[in-house]
Amino acid sequence: MENYEVIVVGAGSMGMAAGYYLAKQGVRTLLLDAYDPPHTMGSHHGDTRIIRHAYGEGRGYVPLVLRAQQLWLELQEAAGTKLFEKTGVLSAGPLPSPFLRELRESAEAYSLPLEVLGADEVNARWPGIRLPAGFYGCLETNSGVLYPEACIRAYRELAIAAGATIHTGSAVTDLKPDGEGVIVVTKTATYKADKLLLSAGAWNPALLASLGHVLPLVPTRKTVAWFGADEELYSSDQFPAFIFHLEDSSYYGFPSIDQAGVKIGRHDGGLAVDPDQLERTFGALLPDECDVRSFLETYMPQAAGPLRQGRVCLYTMTPDEHFVIDRHPDYPQIVLAAGFSGHGFKFASAVGEAASELLTKGSATHDLSMFSISRFK
Repeated sequence: MENYEVIVVGAGSMGMAAGYYLAKQGVRTLLLDAYDPPHTMGSHHGDTRIIRHAYGEGRGYVPLVLRAQQLWLELQEAAGTKLFEKTGVLSAGPLPSPFLRELRESAEAYSLPLEVLGADEVNARWPGIRLPAGFYGCLETNSGVLYPEACIRAYRELAIAAGATIHTGSAVTDLKPDGEGVIVVTKTATYKADKLLLSAGAWNPALLASLGHVLPLVPTRKTVAWFGADEELYSSDQFPAFIFHLEDSSYYGFPSIDQAGVKIGRHDGGLAVDPDQLERTFGALLPDECDVRSFLETYMPQAAGPLRQGRVCLYTMTPDEHFVIDRHPDYPQIVLAAGFSGHGFKFASAVGEAASELLTKGSATHDLSMFSISRFK
């Protein structure tokens, strides 16, 4: 049985980042993943992710996302490859929107640059947008787009260079707390760790069950699609990433990068699924294309061209859509990073750092109290 100081179960977004920060400190670290990250089976694929700093989900996220931005830029320099594109991010919706109100107030609280624009101003500035009367927009000029597969690849390469061991194709079948450590069982091997990070995304619920603990984590099928668009209106050199919080739905999307077309996804809704039984064919369900095409036809009609491609991925939702970053309540040698509810990737660098601190120092630099497991009692 091989022994490690820390084993990371699930080397996707958060796990791979944590593996790097652990190895960088000289911690003997093993990362286990059922697939070969970056891959298309979890929540980190799809070419692009938005990173925004003013935060409509709650101003408590702002210090963590600012740290994440700093760490992404440090990773970009260390890896020597482009990981971040400053396209700006436009958030839009009706005047009474609680999301936009919290976004504005979080920007004010942390002195973040934010342009507040009326519907006419938005439509004039970006002729590809058609905001109705009674809507407005908030533009974050310092925010933009991350390239998730490149981010994970960079963390992986640097983690290995720092001494981490990564075993791919190694699905974990059981976790057995053993005194102050943990025994980790895969189909082909058994390992022992002093401490463990459980960061297996949609597979966290099953692994938590093996520890005799249940959290309200719901793996959810989600889709994104790319549509042919007028490049003069929607190319990434002039059009921002965007979020629309409507009265009964919310959407997010990206400008056309390298003429790939406008990418669009619906953030709310989705079907609860077993990740091992997921229908991964885009278009298998009618809303896969219809929802996002209807949005584009209403608000960005020149981007509602032919469907170029669609992909299926996973969210893992919590009831309040806030994260879980905490120690296991019964086994303090186990740290859990879970339930990122469709808005977690932008934080992966900072979550990985924070998880490494919990594992090595017992506490994190940033306040993680809003992500406590105890809130579900």
